[in-house]
Amino acid sequence: MGGNFYKLSMNDVPLRGKTVLVRADYNVPLTKDGEVDDDYRIRMSVPTIQRLLDQGCRIVVVSHLGRPDGKKDERYTLEPAAKRLAELLKQPVRFIDDCVGHKVYMAVKRAPKSSVTVLENLRFYPGEEANDMEFARQLAKQTRADYFVQDGFGVVHRAHASTSAITAFLPSVAGLLLEREYMTITSAMKRPKRPLVAVMGGAKVSDKIGVIERMVDVADGIVLGGALANTMLAHNGARMGKSKIEPGQDEVIERIYAKARHKLGTTNYDTLLLLPDDLGVGTSLEPSATRRDVGARAVGNDDYALDIGPQATTHMLAVIETAATVIWNGTLGMCEIPAFRAASEALAATLAEGRATSIIGGGDTADFVLHWDKQAGKSFTHVSTGGGASLELMSGLTLPGIECLLPGKK
Repeated sequence: MGGNFYKLSMNDVPLRGKTVLVRADYNVPLTKDGEVDDDYRIRMSVPTIQRLLDQGCRIVVVSHLGRPDGKKDERYTLEPAAKRLAELLKQPVRFIDDCVGHKVYMAVKRAPKSSVTVLENLRFYPGEEANDMEFARQLAKQTRADYFVQDGFGVVHRAHASTSAITAFLPSVAGLLLEREYMTITSAMKRPKRPLVAVMGGAKVSDKIGVIERMVDVADGIVLGGALANTMLAHNGARMGKSKIEPGQDEVIERIYAKARHKLGTTNYDTLLLLPDDLGVGTSLEPSATRRDVGARAVGNDDYALDIGPQATTHMLAVIETAATVIWNGTLGMCEIPAFRAASEALAATLAEGRATSIIGGGDTADFVLHWDKQAGKSFTHVSTGGGASLELMSGLTLPGIECLLPGKK
């Protein structure tokens, strides 16, 4: 990856035999039966927890799941995540149905060395999302922790009690996953192997403004798809029928084009921003919807543009095959509908089979490739566990849950 992480990590402090509070990100989907449906984030936390177990630590894991709005709601209990963690570690994991209080204090006090205890959902408590200092103080005190290890990359763009306030009460360092996420993404943005190609899709221009603008500066090519491309095509005068577009983005899009013109000149800027010249359209959003492919300026009044078309896909893959680094954030079509997965599946296959460094943004993109990939994500160089966090990091923003960790050695 090159370079050094600018904060202290768990490798820099004496953790052997200590009680360690670990903030993980176990915000995972559950089945109707309450079982873990996708364990990727839990699996990605295992190296950090295993390293602490090997050092004889008493480990207390905290996380959130869903949006219970500060109230106890059994639909969002972390018990299934604790059960899955035990299976992955191949050792018992204690689950405590509380996050602060006497029950937590006694459970940790009685925990042996090299043990793991998972506490209940942090978001059952209003103090978590309020970044409440007293809630954080109780969390530190009643878990009897000597150190705090931040390993929940998917939440470090939020200033919550378990990402920000907690660091006022415990010496706080990065876990292995957090450090790897940060170094992989920032190295790709600052010191990429070139050519660097970004593939940007998803629903909204507004979600990706910062990333697109940064990519104009650093990337050698930017492939645009999804509803994001629909919005830009509409800005350029294309009629988009019933397609999803995001209104009020004209000024933003003009700013993006101005940056591209400044970089490449008025005659070549469109070689940097690659909009699809054809689209996959349908007349329904049902899972059974059928597809036909039309030119980008031939979308009918009753059509939804739901994928980039075969010509655009061929062009995209030709660009991808020249790349040394590919950053993909946002699916290229509405992948919930089978007929409109084609471009995203073709891109995933090309990245999996190619030699380019492939970095997959979190959120919906990660969900798609993890379900597509028979190797559970191992076909790609890096699949991020954080959606919003990866976007903000790629945009060059500072992340509050990282900023408050102990500074690294200069």
